[in-house]
Amino acid sequence: MWIVAGPGIFTRFSSFGVSVISQAFVGHIGSTELAAYALVSTVLLRFANGIVAQSKNMIITYLAALSLSMHVFLSWLLTVKYKFGITGAMVSTILAYWIPNVGQLIFVLSGGCRETWKGFSFLAFEDLWPIVKLSLSSGAMLCLELWYDTILILLTGNLKNAEVAIDALSICLNINGWEMMISLGFLAAASVRVSNELGSRNSKAAKFSIIVTVLTSLVIGLVLFVFFLFFRGRLAYIFTKSQDVAKAVAHLSPLLAFSILLNSVQPVLSGVSIGAGLQSTIAYVNIGSYYIIGIPVGVVLGYVIKLQVEGVWIGMIFGTLVQTIILVIITSKTDWDKQVAIAHRRVNRWFVEAETGTNSRSTA
Repeated sequence: MWIVAGPGIFTRFSSFGVSVISQAFVGHIGSTELAAYALVSTVLLRFANGIVAQSKNMIITYLAALSLSMHVFLSWLLTVKYKFGITGAMVSTILAYWIPNVGQLIFVLSGGCRETWKGFSFLAFEDLWPIVKLSLSSGAMLCLELWYDTILILLTGNLKNAEVAIDALSICLNINGWEMMISLGFLAAASVRVSNELGSRNSKAAKFSIIVTVLTSLVIGLVLFVFFLFFRGRLAYIFTKSQDVAKAVAHLSPLLAFSILLNSVQPVLSGVSIGAGLQSTIAYVNIGSYYIIGIPVGVVLGYVIKLQVEGVWIGMIFGTLVQTIILVIITSKTDWDKQVAIAHRRVNRWFVEAETGTNSRSTA
């Protein structure tokens, strides 16, 4: 598990750290700049699951480390030394996001994945529809999760004292997002392990890997839950010099701690569903829990009952809680022996089609 989860956690931690470091530099410029950056940066996130699925984990880790190191240096150079402010932070952020993407492309094109990619070929366009359907459902599942935080930031922008509210919520969401990178590492591990075990017809091993991955992530979440409750009065000063923002962050920290605890389980269960090919089901779960339940509850609590930013976040937590409960039910009720049979049929279908296509071309 840790062979996949370890590099995955470091990679995502470093990738999301680009945004966190940018926010830390911008936050010390001023509260208005911090609020502006929060509105822009909440949609920036990147995944590299394709290379991870081929067990090429270390190249992604090296590129993530290089990207993060360069970003720290460029952020200091452009925002502190040359005083370019938020523009310098954004330039550094963009460059930091491009480094892993260009590096991964060079790695693949130079033969880093010889066993799975032989070069450009029109064969890649054969039988694309099943892949397109899976990609659309996977993309919808991820986008619905990522847009959730963005919508919450936008909702907060219409509350009273919006500048402080956006600053505080964005700091908390960035901390929450950085911690969530640990869970996303376990998401990748759960997805790879479950899909591999289903492909090898071992339902017991699939169930065991689910239990181990979820419990490991939950234990880490409990440790961080206690940590953020204990240090809630000091965290904000990493990102801002404003005492008003720091007080608001300290006030929101209990909600942050509960979000961290929930997010230690929910992404891992999503990874289990991805490994079983249930992306479309999870997309519907995300729509219901986030957009039909979470956001409306947050709007009512924040605007109608006047709980302000706390109400918006309570709505978010409630939506995530509903999602987590549904994922637990789906995982516990899934017939994993049946999933083994489904996975075996998929593998046989693609293998037979590939073999038939190769034989026909050889005969010609």
